[in-house]
Amino acid sequence: MESSSFMKRSEIFFSAIQVPVDFIMIVLAATSAYFLRGLPMFEGYVSHVFSIEFADYLDFVLIITPFFIVILAIEGLYRIRATRRFVQEAYGVTKAITFGLIILIIAVFLNREWFSSRFVILVGWMFAIAFVVIARYGIQRIQNFVLVHRGMGVHRVLLIGYNEKMKKLRNQFVKNKSLGYRVVDQIDTASIKYIKTIRETKGVDEIIVGDPSLTDDEQEKLFDYCQIHNITYRYFPTTLQTQRFSMHIWGGEPIIEFQHTPLDGWGKLLKRLYDIVAGTVLFILFFPIMLCIAACIKLEDPKGPVIYKNERIGENGRKFFVYKFRYMQWKYCITKENPAMKEAIAFEKKLIEERNVRQGGVLYKIKDDPRRMRVGTFIERYSLDEFPQFWNVLKGDMSLVGPRPHQEREVERYSEYHRRLLTIRPGVTGMAQVSGRSDLSFEDEYRLDVFYIENWSLWLDVLICLKTAGALIKHRKNGK
Repeated sequence: MESSSFMKRSEIFFSAIQVPVDFIMIVLAATSAYFLRGLPMFEGYVSHVFSIEFADYLDFVLIITPFFIVILAIEGLYRIRATRRFVQEAYGVTKAITFGLIILIIAVFLNREWFSSRFVILVGWMFAIAFVVIARYGIQRIQNFVLVHRGMGVHRVLLIGYNEKMKKLRNQFVKNKSLGYRVVDQIDTASIKYIKTIRETKGVDEIIVGDPSLTDDEQEKLFDYCQIHNITYRYFPTTLQTQRFSMHIWGGEPIIEFQHTPLDGWGKLLKRLYDIVAGTVLFILFFPIMLCIAACIKLEDPKGPVIYKNERIGENGRKFFVYKFRYMQWKYCITKENPAMKEAIAFEKKLIEERNVRQGGVLYKIKDDPRRMRVGTFIERYSLDEFPQFWNVLKGDMSLVGPRPHQEREVERYSEYHRRLLTIRPGVTGMAQVSGRSDLSFEDEYRLDVFYIENWSLWLDVLICLKTAGALIKHRKNGK
């Protein structure tokens, strides 16, 4: 059991060292802002009323910095764990320091005797976020290095269950050592006697249960054992248990109400406001690029239209037209406006039979599609053909983020449970698009979209939009 305490000492050390490092970074940010205001290049942006001496200013900074440390602690940024996600940590730092800044501004407003330099406050805020995030990134890289190469901070995990979820989880732990887990054993029983033997011989820091057949009595005994011996207990819930729920009291008895999505009610309105604002900005931002794409399409194949309308199934099964830049030769486009539509449909069926690389049976993806134009190959490769869908967003047919809309013939092949994808507006991008794009099977794509539906938040929409830009430049296995 010595390695377990060593593991905890290592994590405690890296968590504890962040406190003085954060303190130093915040003080450094504040002093940098003070001296920056004295540079000639910023003379027109600073108030000459500000005349506090540096020694007095530094005393003030040393007094308020512990206040920011407390806010960082309340935000949970000193938790003892070796495998924190850096993006979430950076967001937490930004939120905590911004909250502290708001309180500081109010305090300065109430006590003018301190100082009243907006330049110092705002620049200090930006520097504090940047310095703290950079320092934490450095600490995390060092911690990750000793985790992978020295084994310091590795969590020994016991897996219970042999289903597909547990198989994937074990493979993930083995392949990605930076996750910080080492599988000491995998068993198919929740026998406390057997688990006790494994703990005494190999050591166990965490237990992950993936066997839904365990009885309530077995789970209760296992949970109690973990609590007594300070072992982290995790389990894969059933489909019903993963739903969002709220608790109510009816007739003096507790009752659980399962909720479909946070998008019910005010969430839907908030998401729509985000779509209108962000969609307008993106439409204006990419409009010059769209003009260039339209010109290239018209030059290569002037017979057909630049914008191709494709009928899809949207929220609640409603039909609508998705707008896309046409990347196929006009003679192969499946639309009523094409006089050769019958031939185009027949050719597509042939290609699906010969070149379909999508798994799952519902959707299709044609590899090395010969129907594409030269410019079409490029714009589809980087998903530039989907830029006109910003107009779909502004119209209200689509959202910036959501499940991708499918054709009617694809929806007809849905299983009944797949129709859950039709309960919200489809999106220009989504969880699947930032997690594998067309390389995913339909079932994997469905699971990601359901996760999004159940766990929607405005911040999740922002993250997916930001990650989409990076996902577009990655090479897809399918279709290329």
